[in-house]
Amino acid sequence: MHSALIEAAERLRQAQATGRPCAPVRELIAAAQADEAGADPVALAYAVQQHNTRLAREQGRRRVGFKVGLTSRAVQQQLGVDQPDFGVLFADMAVGDGQPIAAEAVLQPKVEAEIALVLGRDLDHERHTLADLIRATDFALPAIEVVGSRIADWDIRLADTIADNASSGAFVLGSRPVRLEALDLVRCGMKLTRRGEPVSVGAGAACLDNPLNAAVWLADTMARFGEPLRAGDVLLTGALGPMVAAAPGDVFHAEIQGLGSVTAAFAQSQ
Repeated sequence: MHSALIEAAERLRQAQATGRPCAPVRELIAAAQADEAGADPVALAYAVQQHNTRLAREQGRRRVGFKVGLTSRAVQQQLGVDQPDFGVLFADMAVGDGQPIAAEAVLQPKVEAEIALVLGRDLDHERHTLADLIRATDFALPAIEVVGSRIADWDIRLADTIADNASSGAFVLGSRPVRLEALDLVRCGMKLTRRGEPVSVGAGAACLDNPLNAAVWLADTMARFGEPLRAGDVLLTGALGPMVAAAPGDVFHAEIQGLGSVTAAFAQSQ
């Protein structure tokens, strides 16, 4: 692995460990690209992510699923990309519904409401269909993803967010599982409130036109990466509306039509 990529991975780990956001890592990834003729910068950014993921798993952190990011067409256009990205979910990122999220747990946190899918079967084909995802999904849950950036002031480009585990922070799942046949994943409305005031609205169609499209992309992508989706994996399929900055003491409540509700509560600063 190129020394610049190792430096990028270390910079991100140190930011998390110290609680102090760091400088962007895109220049380090660009340096590695310059030394490796024809290298894909996206692949190099994922190499940084995978390096830190491997170290995390060696330290005993348990992988429990994946998140899909960049599912909004508008955000894709802003970053000049035509596909989503992914990050790894670990068990220690899960927070109970309504339980306090420690102020230091996520750097520069923002929240977004999503639909989570929990798999009942492996998805290890080279290419998957919507039918494969429907058959493999055990149930859906309402979710709030707490995204965070280890990079100061959210000064990110595509390479930065991919390297930074797709800006993953924490996630909260609702507790009432719902079968897919009981849901309209495209038209289901979402309302996110902060201390009772509406701050974000949307619908399933905001997530790549259908959250299952995001799940199909993820299944195909993870098969190519040699990390196929497994039974029991949690898939955060992408935001249903604009994300909102969070501050200590904030309480966010998401209602998703047909799925119910979920609450993310941020502890006060020490």
